[in-house]
Amino acid sequence: MISIPSSRRSGPLGSILLGAAAAILLFPAWAPSARAVGQDAYSTEPVYRTPPPEMAALVDAPQTPAVSVAPTHDLLVLMEVPGLLAIEDLSRPELRIAGLRIDPRTNGPSRGRYFKGLTLKWLPDGDETAVAGLPSEPRIDHVSWSPDGAWLAFAVTVETGIELWVADVARGMARRLTGPELNAARGAPYAWMPDGRSLVARVAPTERGTAPTRPSVPAGPVIQEHSETKAAARTYQDLLRDAHDEAVLEHHMTAQVVLLGVDGAREAIGSADLIFRADPSPDGEYLLVQMIHRPFSYLVPISRFPVRTEVWDLRGERVAEIEDLSLAENIPIGRGAARTGRRSISWRADAGSTLYWVEAQDGGDPWADADVRDRLYTLTAPFTGAPAELASLELRFAGVQWGSDRLALVSGVWWRTRTLHTWIVEPGRGGAEQRLLFDRSLENRYGDPGRPLMRPSAAGPPLLLTAADGRTLFLVGEGYSPVGNRPFLDRLDVATGETERLWRSEAPYYERPVTVLDADRGVVLTRRESIEEPPNFFVRELASGDLRQVTHFPHPTPHLRGIRKELIRYEREDGVALTATLYLPPGYERGDRPLPTLMWAYPREFKSADLAGQLTDSPHRFSRISYWSALPMLTQGWAVLDNPSMPIIGEGEEEPNDSYVEQLVASARAAIEEIVRRGVADGERVAIGGHSYGAFMTANLLAHSDLFRAGIARSGAYNRTLTPFGFQAEERTFWQAPDVYFEMSPFMHAADVDEPILLIHGQADNNSGTFPIQSERYYNALKGHGATVRLVMLPNESHGYRARESILHMLWEEWRWLKRYVEDAPPRRTAATGQEGR
Repeated sequence: MISIPSSRRSGPLGSILLGAAAAILLFPAWAPSARAVGQDAYSTEPVYRTPPPEMAALVDAPQTPAVSVAPTHDLLVLMEVPGLLAIEDLSRPELRIAGLRIDPRTNGPSRGRYFKGLTLKWLPDGDETAVAGLPSEPRIDHVSWSPDGAWLAFAVTVETGIELWVADVARGMARRLTGPELNAARGAPYAWMPDGRSLVARVAPTERGTAPTRPSVPAGPVIQEHSETKAAARTYQDLLRDAHDEAVLEHHMTAQVVLLGVDGAREAIGSADLIFRADPSPDGEYLLVQMIHRPFSYLVPISRFPVRTEVWDLRGERVAEIEDLSLAENIPIGRGAARTGRRSISWRADAGSTLYWVEAQDGGDPWADADVRDRLYTLTAPFTGAPAELASLELRFAGVQWGSDRLALVSGVWWRTRTLHTWIVEPGRGGAEQRLLFDRSLENRYGDPGRPLMRPSAAGPPLLLTAADGRTLFLVGEGYSPVGNRPFLDRLDVATGETERLWRSEAPYYERPVTVLDADRGVVLTRRESIEEPPNFFVRELASGDLRQVTHFPHPTPHLRGIRKELIRYEREDGVALTATLYLPPGYERGDRPLPTLMWAYPREFKSADLAGQLTDSPHRFSRISYWSALPMLTQGWAVLDNPSMPIIGEGEEEPNDSYVEQLVASARAAIEEIVRRGVADGERVAIGGHSYGAFMTANLLAHSDLFRAGIARSGAYNRTLTPFGFQAEERTFWQAPDVYFEMSPFMHAADVDEPILLIHGQADNNSGTFPIQSERYYNALKGHGATVRLVMLPNESHGYRARESILHMLWEEWRWLKRYVEDAPPRRTAATGQEGR
């Protein structure tokens, strides 16, 4: 256990108040805190609460628009992001079946994210045009450009379904293309055809009728049976439960493929089926169609159901069956496990009508010895010949980026060694000269060469962006470095592997290339920000250094200017380098009284101690105070230590989790000692918090140390025997490593928690492993051992909370908990002497 020297206690810290005339006044850090009106009661009454106004203001702060670049590179579309949903929106009817969450009234996702407006922004002159003709208060998603950039397509969700709309870019005018009939139960409901004047869409056929209703009297018991073969699977939520669920799934997955012209023409293609994908070939001659079929599963989600892949012509005639994957309940446990058979089937983006796919050579078993894990194949129309082998991979396939017959990049990854390889292949020669381009560790961020930029093709699918010679790539990287992230743009000679740095972000800005607008002239679109300046888009000319601002998004929380942000470095007792981002509230100066501090973290596993301490942030990024993070406590005069390193390292034959608790406590101890040494934190008043795996961390730190006065654990898992076939990065099962599962489970150590802990969980959490029962059972265990604990279950919320009322209440709970048990708590007394101190 650590002993942190007591620091001078200070009174309640100041905050930012909202005036009666909506004026926002900034008080110094030593001013008294404001008392939130109507927040006197700290009870279990089931009503939504509101935090202090300066915290509540963060919830309603305007969101920065999302941006998409036109294929022509002369135009942006700005997509306006609405505020949070209301709880009544989140309370709409919802089907939770086969791992999907479907709104039965719309036949689309029940928890979708939408835009509420579209604006066209011309890069040459900066002119803006709001897209006209939209319905009132639209819910827009699935926005995509036509291959030639002349049209925008998007889906609009209405009360009774999902409509397909198009906008004429030249006129800035939108119009409805279909009624509320798109089937978006799974996947994107439409795709552009290469001609840019028609689209292929999936609609719900009218003849399917109404959805089945659950019988009032069951027909019999639900029975599952298995024998002989292993069928282990990680825990999943929202699975099918019975025959009625199966029938409901079939109803909502049934789709008819249709060809739609932007002029309103319409033609049905083929027959309705359980179709979730219909992608046109780059030459527009064929469709790649995928559909699920029976037998379904009550053990795994829809992504592992049987899938048949076919190629159709535009009349709906089946040209070829490419694969029929069987039910995948028996995929081996572990990262790197894969389905057997032809998987990752798609069109080669640079060819007219050529398919590619991958086949596991090791039975999909990451524990099997194999020199070759995967092979990549291609097959050209009419799809009757033998597949051609393009690449042979000793790692698991991780993706392919197409350029031309002379150039494609194939990537493979192996989790156990944290290895990432990228090979150069020549598709026109059958990959005969497969050459290794990059060989690096996933953990070595400083050695990340960047990712190749892509460009839209004439047919739509993105291709590798190359210089005029077709063999020079452009790489964009985050630019991880010991001084912080400095994004860069490099030119890579594929023949030699040599790179030339074209540009790199310079302090005091964090600037990241988005795309190259003109490769020959060196014109780049970038996204630029600083600590005080919000992200905006700029056009940068590399040769002259000229910089022109394109967008002018305002500061979302101007009343919080003056927050201090610093990247700090320190060491763990075993010599492992650690980093964190320290935030100090507006008005605080070094030398002022030490502050109560909230640490918010998320542990990560590493195989290398040297690489675990690499810096992963920039000191120049904009300090947006998100309601989802720990930063709202800055408005209450607290310091926040955000994302302090919590590396769990297992080098060589050792697995990281073999010493999880010891490493976790050592990392937390080092963080507290550093912020106390700096004089900004009161070691008597430090709290710990986290979400998901960070909540799991919080509970463990309270159980195994006395470092913190209180904790906040949101949507966590606390009993690892409830996730017996692996969790997070742990690949071993409970039966292979029972001691690890026991030692890492806070539930097993509930009797050792003697600091207050706040548990918050969404009642509809569908994240694998963090079912709501985790918090419910942990609360009961803590309560049974006399701990100070509060359990808050948020109605209708999943793993990430969406409703405005829920977010406000979450902030209120966190604020009250920290104020009561940390900021206003008396000094602790030692058990032996009863004296104040540690």
